Amino acid sequence: MHEKGLHHPKKILLLIGLTIAGVVAVLLQDRIPQDVSYHIFADERELLGLPNFWNVVSNLPFVVIGAWAFLQLLSQKPAGLLKGTLPGYLIFFVGIVCTGLGSAYYHLSPSNQTLLWDRLPMTIAFMGFFSVILSEYVHFKAGKILLAPLLLLGAWSVGYWYLTELHGQGDLRFYVLVQFLPILLTPVILLLFSSPFNTNAYTWLVVLAYALAKVFETFDAQILQVTGSLSGHSIKHVLAGNGAAHIPAGALQKKSGAQNKKEEDTACHSSPLKAKRHPFGCVL
Repeated sequence: MHEKGLHHPKKILLLIGLTIAGVVAVLLQDRIPQDVSYHIFADERELLGLPNFWNVVSNLPFVVIGAWAFLQLLSQKPAGLLKGTLPGYLIFFVGIVCTGLGSAYYHLSPSNQTLLWDRLPMTIAFMGFFSVILSEYVHFKAGKILLAPLLLLGAWSVGYWYLTELHGQGDLRFYVLVQFLPILLTPVILLLFSSPFNTNAYTWLVVLAYALAKVFETFDAQILQVTGSLSGHSIKHVLAGNGAAHIPAGALQKKSGAQNKKEEDTACHSSPLKAKRHPFGCVL
């Protein structure tokens, strides 16, 4: 495993700089109130007595995959996971399950009041995921230390938006930061930093699934017109829910991580002149 590009401290400074730039760019914008047209979706068909049927039931992958992954990781506790990252994984999947339930609840009767329960669990998932990325790529202690502050920040951003909407001065800027900045920083982290695992492909698949989900969401009506049966928003739910499945797949692959670490340490001791230090340990 080789360290990529810049020396590690410079990479961290670059990451901090990009974060600050993103925060400043958003805060320089005027308040962003919730557009009332957001609650209008292309597919409003009622089936089996359920309004907005497909937008509601398409959340099922979130619930099923999230619950399955949570139980798998809780029962198996993969030995190869970095110490302290299991809570981040588990919180992510709790957030995924609650996102499915919250999104289904929202789509039954779309409004700012129900949207609150869609967005709140999404921030839990985003921040749980990002804490794991920080631990596995930047520094093994980073995610553990930042997990609680990140979760509080995510919850606060949704609460702030909702309270400002109630007072007629809606402001989505902080929620936009919480939703998009971690997702935008994740590819940068994957490119700049090395992980002690060989499961990068799973993380890239999560990023790709999220990007595709946003594309389908953007072209909600156009996709319904083309397919004649499913809207872009419904497909978005399926893509995002199934994208989350790559995370437990990668985590369970890390069962062998402990053995890899042992072999790496043995190689370091046997060839000290060829080895160098890394935040995770010895790197050849």
